[in-house]
Amino acid sequence: MNPCSIPTPQQDMEGDGRWNSIHNRFLSDAKGKDADVIFIGDSILQALEHTEVWNQWFAPLHCLNFSIHKDQTQNVLGRIKNGEWDHVDPKVIVVHVGTNNVENTAEEICEGIIEIIKTIREKHPSAYIVLPSLLPRGQYPNGLRDKNSKINRLLHEKVSNINKVEMVLIDKGFVQSDGTISHHDMHDYLLPSNAACRKAFEPIYDLLQQIWSEGEPEKDLTPSE
Repeated sequence: MNPCSIPTPQQDMEGDGRWNSIHNRFLSDAKGKDADVIFIGDSILQALEHTEVWNQWFAPLHCLNFSIHKDQTQNVLGRIKNGEWDHVDPKVIVVHVGTNNVENTAEEICEGIIEIIKTIREKHPSAYIVLPSLLPRGQYPNGLRDKNSKINRLLHEKVSNINKVEMVLIDKGFVQSDGTISHHDMHDYLLPSNAACRKAFEPIYDLLQQIWSEGEPEKDLTPSE
């Protein structure tokens, strides 16, 4: 079986139980707060919550951020299946995960993301699902960066005809003409800086605004086109 599609808790490498503690906090947050938008995924979205972009653009939209550092597809799937969203009814769900599945193939990771989409549909059939593309990583060209690009291509093909699922390309402009990524955009060559978050997540914000104002975005106007 594909390990990316099997609900699994994150391995407790440090022995302090942080992943489970965060998951339990999300369970509690879901019961006490009414969210119109939920972000779920890995450190890319977790870090977004601590930027000016989040405070300016996303916090006013009644967003909750259920993202955990180092999460892989199977970890996100496990959290969703284990009740994290049982007490919320979001209008939009933003999912970014897969870059941490370094030991899996692009095909396996894509299947894991599709399984997350199917699980979300079962729990929230009317929610709009937004998929930001995986960002490039590493200062110089490398195999993981190539794999993320392949995942983006495969995922775009698979979701292009699924109703209320929109993939948005947020990875443009990070790789320079010589193939490198600037530390001004990613200080650690993985997480985008404040300025880079603005560049990357503006298409997500624009799409959310479009969903709010029109009910559903026009296919020829979406940022992924």
